[in-house]
Amino acid sequence: MSKKLRVGVVGVGYLGRFHALIYSRMENVELVGVVDTDPQTAARVAEECGCTAFGSSSELLGKVDAVSIVVPTTAHLDEARPFLEAGVHMLLEKPIASTVEAGREIVRLAEAAGVILQIGHLERFNAGVMALAERIHQPRFIEAHRMGGFVERATDVDVVSDLMIHDIDIILSLVKSEIIAISAVGTPVLTSHVDIANARLEFANGTVANVIASRVSEKRMRRIRVFEESRYESLDFIDQRIETAYPKPRPGEAWPEVVMESLAIEPVKPLDAELAAFAASVISGKPPLVDGQVGLEALDVAMRVKAEIMGRLGA
Repeated sequence: MSKKLRVGVVGVGYLGRFHALIYSRMENVELVGVVDTDPQTAARVAEECGCTAFGSSSELLGKVDAVSIVVPTTAHLDEARPFLEAGVHMLLEKPIASTVEAGREIVRLAEAAGVILQIGHLERFNAGVMALAERIHQPRFIEAHRMGGFVERATDVDVVSDLMIHDIDIILSLVKSEIIAISAVGTPVLTSHVDIANARLEFANGTVANVIASRVSEKRMRRIRVFEESRYESLDFIDQRIETAYPKPRPGEAWPEVVMESLAIEPVKPLDAELAAFAASVISGKPPLVDGQVGLEALDVAMRVKAEIMGRLGA
């Protein structure tokens, strides 16, 4: 490997462009080039980032040590396979694939090649989520809301794959237990896909999680609440603030005082943190926070949620 980590970006639309811009500013990375199905988009981003625009992803092979794949989910396996087979480290945007079978094949290819495979579950690098994870020990009930207005660029997938999978991944990281039951409802509203959904996840250790995702809501909400024995934690993703409540004994009183505390989180840019962590994993060889198996588990639960919804819709 050269002194700097040689990186390429495949797919430089809305999100991929930010991958390229961030890489171009990293001191330990050399952004070799970008690829996009639209040559004009590739050329524009390449000029903006000071790198080369390539006509196809195969032209990056042999020129890069690592790559970000930021293409439609249905194309993940096809785009990932040549790089993984060539031993190129990879950050693959979430979800890992459009099917569990394709996700398993991606994980298999990465393991066979012995490369770093990081899945782009961006919220794991949210400063509030990282602070919350340090404070949670044995969650009993979790409630997550991820709601917002309609965004036209995300209409190729349903709301479970687009939004809810973030909270599924976070919940799986907090609850170290097997899911034993899933119930879910949802419906299309503006698109042909499910646009609003509610899922209930029951774990073998007794923990229950209620997850709501909507992309047709008037008000924007990003919040997760976690209830433990004698403790409650609530994270507002937007305000980057954790609210805590817990009982404090009062001498001579039958009931304790409920103490409320508020913790402001120092905000960070999650995508910057995610790409920096990916580069650090590749350079050090240490496993990433969100590896292929983690991404596969989140996809598997999301697909089970979708199956429940479609069964209720009679689809």
